[in-house]
Amino acid sequence: MLSTVLFLTMFLLMESVQAQSPNSSIRLRASIEKIDGGTMTLKERNGEILNIAIDPSVSISECLPIDIEAIKPGSFIGSGALPQLDGTLKAVEVLVFPESMRGAGEGHRAWDVLPQSTMTNATVSEVIASSQSKGRTLQLRYKDGEKTLVIPSDAPIVTFIPGDRALLVIGAKLIVTVQEKEGKFTATRIIAGRNGFQPPM
Repeated sequence: MLSTVLFLTMFLLMESVQAQSPNSSIRLRASIEKIDGGTMTLKERNGEILNIAIDPSVSISECLPIDIEAIKPGSFIGSGALPQLDGTLKAVEVLVFPESMRGAGEGHRAWDVLPQSTMTNATVSEVIASSQSKGRTLQLRYKDGEKTLVIPSDAPIVTFIPGDRALLVIGAKLIVTVQEKEGKFTATRIIAGRNGFQPPM
């Protein structure tokens, strides 16, 4: 029965990718159950177990927590958030992009982690300290508009640094970009946390 479920899961995901353009990709949020050379066995957040090949030229980044003080005017950030009744956004997480990734995915769009959530990748034009000891309100600008983002004190603040395959260990939490290559699910980009850290994006 289990093998049938796994087969159907892989088949449906593969059909989803193949129905799009050849370079289409899907994103998995998962942890490593097993790793064997060029293949990872992943447990996806919904509990499904998937076997994923690792592209020889896979890009690996480490996601790590940083202090909210790292967010300054001019920072380029990405934030998953929930819309509020007053028109502001309440951050669920904030990613401070390294300078080399400035402009990546700029704009405001739907996000797939929580119902009605959004993702905004934008430049910080203003930082306003809140009454909370660690909170902030940010004015964000992107090419098609602007948003006000309220960061509660418990929202995780993270960034990326270059990583390598030493991060790919059993139990590691990942965000994996997967493409279909030669009939196999293949990881082309991996964002990994160290020592069990969960990338919050």
